[in-house]
Amino acid sequence: MSDDLSAEAQARIAELRQRIDEIDCRIVQLLNERARLALEIRHLKPQVHWGLYDPKREEEIFANLARCNAGPLYAENLREIYEAILHVMKELRD
Repeated sequence: MSDDLSAEAQARIAELRQRIDEIDCRIVQLLNERARLALEIRHLKPQVHWGLYDPKREEEIFANLARCNAGPLYAENLREIYEAILHVMKELRD
């Protein structure tokens, strides 16, 4: 690889990494927004006599993820990611 191509590739990698950092910040913002909504739902559930854990709702979430997934992630990848997210959401304290 020539020095020009190497420098070009390095510049492109730096650019892509900056975009990834920006996306990661957006993901963090969205996860915090999701957490706030989940906490609000948690506070409302006793008023309608619903249990805190709802396996049917989790399956709805996984189905929605599969439906809106345009790739390149596989549905199984998203399910693994969201299982971790849902676990953390359940552990949230008010």
